[in-house]
Amino acid sequence: MTQDLRVPWEEEPGDLYENAPCGYLTTLPDGTIVKVNETFLAWTGYARGELVGRRRFRDLLGTGDQIYHETHYAPLLNMQNDVHEMAFELLRADGERLPVLVNSTLGRDPEGLPRVIRIMILNATERRGYEKELLAARLAAETSERRVRVLQRIVADLAAAPTEAEVSDAVIRAPGPAFGADSATVWLADRDRDQLAAVTSTDSVSMARDDIPRGSSRAIAEVARRGDLHVIGSLDEAEEHFPELAVTMRRTARGTVVLLPLTAAPADDPAAVEVLGVLGFDFAEPRQLSDSELGMVRLLGHQAGQALDRARLYDDARRRESRAIFLAGTTRALEVLPRLRPRAHKLVERMVPEIAEWAAVRLRVGEAGVLADAGGPAPDPERLADRVAQVLLDGTAQFTDADGLDAECAVLPLVANGRVFGTLALRMPPDRRTAAAEAGFLTDLADRAGLALENARLYEQERTIARTLQRSLLAGELPTDPRFAMETHYQAAAHDLEVGGDWFDAFLITPDRLAVVVGDVVGRGIDAATTMGQLRSAIRALASAEAGPARLLERLDLFVERVESARMATVAYAEIDLAAHEMVYACAGHLPPLLAEPGGAPRYLLGARSGALGSRAGRQARIEQRMPLPPGSRLLLYTDGLIERRNRRIDAGFEVLARTYAGKRDSPLPGLTVALADMLVGQDHADDVCLLCLALGTERRLERTIGADPVQIALLRKDLRGWLVAHAVDEESAEAVLLACSEAVANAIEHGYRDDPLGEVDIVATVSPEAVDVRVADQGVWAEPEAGGSRGRGLQLIRKVMDEVAFEHGAGTTVTMRRSRGQAQR
Repeated sequence: MTQDLRVPWEEEPGDLYENAPCGYLTTLPDGTIVKVNETFLAWTGYARGELVGRRRFRDLLGTGDQIYHETHYAPLLNMQNDVHEMAFELLRADGERLPVLVNSTLGRDPEGLPRVIRIMILNATERRGYEKELLAARLAAETSERRVRVLQRIVADLAAAPTEAEVSDAVIRAPGPAFGADSATVWLADRDRDQLAAVTSTDSVSMARDDIPRGSSRAIAEVARRGDLHVIGSLDEAEEHFPELAVTMRRTARGTVVLLPLTAAPADDPAAVEVLGVLGFDFAEPRQLSDSELGMVRLLGHQAGQALDRARLYDDARRRESRAIFLAGTTRALEVLPRLRPRAHKLVERMVPEIAEWAAVRLRVGEAGVLADAGGPAPDPERLADRVAQVLLDGTAQFTDADGLDAECAVLPLVANGRVFGTLALRMPPDRRTAAAEAGFLTDLADRAGLALENARLYEQERTIARTLQRSLLAGELPTDPRFAMETHYQAAAHDLEVGGDWFDAFLITPDRLAVVVGDVVGRGIDAATTMGQLRSAIRALASAEAGPARLLERLDLFVERVESARMATVAYAEIDLAAHEMVYACAGHLPPLLAEPGGAPRYLLGARSGALGSRAGRQARIEQRMPLPPGSRLLLYTDGLIERRNRRIDAGFEVLARTYAGKRDSPLPGLTVALADMLVGQDHADDVCLLCLALGTERRLERTIGADPVQIALLRKDLRGWLVAHAVDEESAEAVLLACSEAVANAIEHGYRDDPLGEVDIVATVSPEAVDVRVADQGVWAEPEAGGSRGRGLQLIRKVMDEVAFEHGAGTTVTMRRSRGQAQR
């Protein structure tokens, strides 16, 4: 049996109770204190008389603890008869709080009713301090862990960001979750403009987002120059060092601002530090960053700087690639346009808006020069003219305006063969790199543009020379005679500088015998043109009234034996007896003539065909065919460029020509060949086109139909004049008929078809020894002429110059007019 050890002094039970290392309280079931030890009184500063019988235990607790006493402590004690280590804060006599741990037991009487509560109080002041320290350490660890996770995610985003914009977006997301910042802004260094440009912000009203020159005294520029972190901890500090920042902090109610340079070390000098931007973030309340936080902030700045450096390298590579693609594309786009003006316009159209917001090309070509511009707004014209003149004078590019009036406007010389013949002016958009920064690219562009535009100028010069030579080799002045009329048209290949071999000619063999010919020499260039001229001269020399077409072709075969370049040339040749109204024709490998006789459909003349000149294949003998050619007939000779196409059979080309020619049978002869070429070929064609249309004899009845186009009136007048002259109508009567007919047709177009541009006007004229009768009819809407109007004056003019005038209104308007001939009047 173990017994207690005896101590060398007597232990008084009362002393043990009063001076125990804990406080003791005894209370009634309602909490009234009935006994308390000295330790508790010493801890709380109360006198025994202040507590015993006067206060309940719950009265010594704060408001929150009283609620906890009622909701947790008392119910648990009543259920379990004891509670252990419940934390409370006792209110000391001086009002201070004493953290304690409470252990209580509930004593009951034999009937089980509550009788007494014994409470032991432990002083938890030091324990509470330890707990706070532990909680603070735990909170710091969790905060650090969270901050590290945020920074790791941001670093991962930075590593994946290929552009400066994406890097900025990643950086600006860090200060909020990592440090609890309220807002953030990123400025990036613009090396071209030597400034810091605000690129993104989480709060539009926090810090100023304007662009800041690097030499500015503002805090952001100062941090960019120093390259070190700066924390403005209070408004007073900002007012002392950066007044403009203090204004912003006061306006936005910010307590602390952190300015972090985004830095990277150049590869060629790792010891040097380059500031690529500044991250600014702020807090609404004053905030003191710990050393670990400052370390993480600096780490963020370094990581962001490296990401910006990579992004800039990537942007540079991508920009060089896009510039190379643009240059190659522009070169190809200019190559497909051989003419000078279209090339100049295409150049500026490609530059705006992809490269510049405004661009202009000025060329010293010809008397007026060439100007092509696109975009806007244009610079000050006087200042631009001065700079252009200077560049033309010294040939030195100006990538910025030295006077600062339009700093973003550049002027570059266009040079070819060492000669400045123009300028390329442009203004870069304000949100892109400056012209000075793009100097290499713009110089390359100007060099390529200069070469392309010079080639276009040479092309047009050589084209003009070629066309002049071509036309000089064609027939000169064609013969004229009242017994026939003739229209010709030559259209050179659209994209060919070389002289072609298509040609036509017409001449009188005798006063009553007309020769017409259309031919095509194999090949192109000067040799073909020379051969064409030789053939034309040979035909004129060999043609005679006795020879005829077949004999002439035989003699040409002998001629090509001596002129090898003329071999395989094709010729359609016809001789017309103007007195007998008869034609003899022959074709040497050429496309068949197309004949439209009065009242009949156009038909191809397929007889009298043989091989090309000097051909050793096919029919060797030259044959000819004779046929009547009644007055009013129209004969069309043409070359293969009019109907041959790579994407259709030649039979289809013949059908199209015959159908189009039939549709134009009532059209005036003037302009007929041009109209046929426009309808069948257009302007963009790959081969020369040559046409000759001969109208034989004088029609007693002239019938024409023209479209509702005022331009057609001039062609009708020319056709009608020739018809009147052929019928020997006196000049005064002829002028009267021409004037009246023109007025009537003009009225029909202007008023009858004012809402119908597709309408047609029919003109019929007949001549007799006594008079000329003209009928003009339309299907338009009649409108009464206004008093004093131009139309009223036109009708008065018609009545004045014609002897008889009648108007009929029905499904349109018909004007019938008669003018007596001069002989009849006498």
